[in-house]
Amino acid sequence: MGEKREATVVLTDDKIHFQSSLRSYPVIDIDYPAPIGTGIGYTSLELFLISLASCSGSSVALILRKMNKSVNGLKVHASGIRKDSHPTCFETIHLSFNIASDNTDDASVERAIAISEESLCPVWAMIKNNVTVTTDFVIEQKSGETVNV
Repeated sequence: MGEKREATVVLTDDKIHFQSSLRSYPVIDIDYPAPIGTGIGYTSLELFLISLASCSGSSVALILRKMNKSVNGLKVHASGIRKDSHPTCFETIHLSFNIASDNTDDASVERAIAISEESLCPVWAMIKNNVTVTTDFVIEQKSGETVNV
């Protein structure tokens, strides 16, 4: 049996503002724009994009490092197009990876993204065959200390 993960959200108002706090981490506000919500937090779909971006970014960084490639900075931008009809889930998502490295190349990044999609990123695996995910990447040649890209 796999490792159990848990999350709890608590409704805080007469609209749909929820708060979640896990372990000792800061509270996360989850809401929806007015008039349904008050707009004071992330939407659930925005949190999903954050989850996919961080999960795929983590796996790509780990894979590149296993290939003995430097990862001195990594930024993943995720954007999604929602359906107009209910359920208003994502039809498509695009992931754009910006990698700072002094020794990686296009083929290595393409392979790392493919492995992330095929077998390593659990968030990506959950939407496979349900949402079209496209990717692109840029490699910035930077050496030395970790940098923000």
